Amino acid sequence: MTPPKKNNSLLINIAFVGVAVGLLAFLLRAPEITTPKLPHDDEHERFFAMKKKTAGKICVECHSPEGVYPLPEDHPPKYRCLFCHRRD
Repeated sequence: MTPPKKNNSLLINIAFVGVAVGLLAFLLRAPEITTPKLPHDDEHERFFAMKKKTAGKICVECHSPEGVYPLPEDHPPKYRCLFCHRRD
């Protein structure tokens, strides 16, 4: 086999570095996490042992419009609670 041409490999390396720098710049500009974490209190303690999907289904008991602590109207989709409100 013949080795690849030097010009082609140089262009590929430059393109790779350019993409890597662009991706790094994009990730460094990401906003900080502002979503509150799942509270460590008696009401939420049971959620720390559950799987995310199971816990998300139970959140509506208190956080439905008729619940004790309803979510605000502008709250994002209500079926993925532990996607944003992370456990520690």
